[in-house]
Amino acid sequence: MTDTGNGTTILFAEPGARWRSVAYGPLLCLIVLILELVTAAQVHWFALIFCAALIAGFVVLQVIAGQRHVSVELTDTALREGTETLPLATIDAVLPERDEDSWDDEDWESARSLGELSGVPRRRKGIGLRLVDGALVQAWAKDHRGLRAALTEALGGADPDKAEDTGRAAPSTEETEHSENGADR
Repeated sequence: MTDTGNGTTILFAEPGARWRSVAYGPLLCLIVLILELVTAAQVHWFALIFCAALIAGFVVLQVIAGQRHVSVELTDTALREGTETLPLATIDAVLPERDEDSWDDEDWESARSLGELSGVPRRRKGIGLRLVDGALVQAWAKDHRGLRAALTEALGGADPDKAEDTGRAAPSTEETEHSENGADR
């Protein structure tokens, strides 16, 4: 947990993109330059410098966009997903994960995702949230289990598998155990 300057505590954070990725393209061009110098081949100074600058420039744009639109931050007062901030007081419950063995989709899987993007961003997984007004939305993160745990704790530690929260009973131990040969899967 990290304390911000304005008195709130950061419970969970994902930056969306990291600045170190800007260096990957220029480093690759530097390796090619070293190989050209060592092998006594013709050194392509202009092409390598141009490519390094061009790649770095494009990646800078991607990092800025990633940090603006795909970052996640949970504080003790709000959840920020990209450019949208949702006060924790408006969240009623964190819904359970999707049952991978079920053929039916959960209701929250077709709900609006938080942020200004049209859906859950690539390489992220949605988390169902029920708001106080009854609406369903999807939060999302790369570390979705970490965000789910932090959200559950921030909302008062309610168990997301309780039947009262989800409207359906939690599976019994007999339903979750599988046979050794996998015939019941």
